[in-house]
Amino acid sequence: QVRLVESGGGLVQPGGSLRLSCASSGTIGSITSMGWYRQAPGKQRELVASISSGGSTNYADYVKGRFTISRDGAENTVSLQMNSLNFEDTAVYYCNVKSRLFRTYDFWGQGTQVTVSS
Repeated sequence: QVRLVESGGGLVQPGGSLRLSCASSGTIGSITSMGWYRQAPGKQRELVASISSGGSTNYADYVKGRFTISRDGAENTVSLQMNSLNFEDTAVYYCNVKSRLFRTYDFWGQGTQVTVSS
């Protein structure tokens, strides 16, 4: 059974920082990437950042230079350091793990709320 446990969300003022972490236990096949998505009220879920098993990173344009994704491969954890947060970053953030065994599997965490408010 695959289980993703997220932590680190909360309330922060504009310009502040938060760090999200996601611990993955169990998987099917080999993990190919780990990442973070977010969903704001009334909007579709969107990719924030991802990191491949080889260490390649991918960021949404609106977080480049502000967010940094990192992964501890040995522990199968992924973290997202978020700096210079603004109101538009308010959303539920979801951890995502993709793995492959004959086909690609997608696993999701339960989501953690990030609220940027003064």
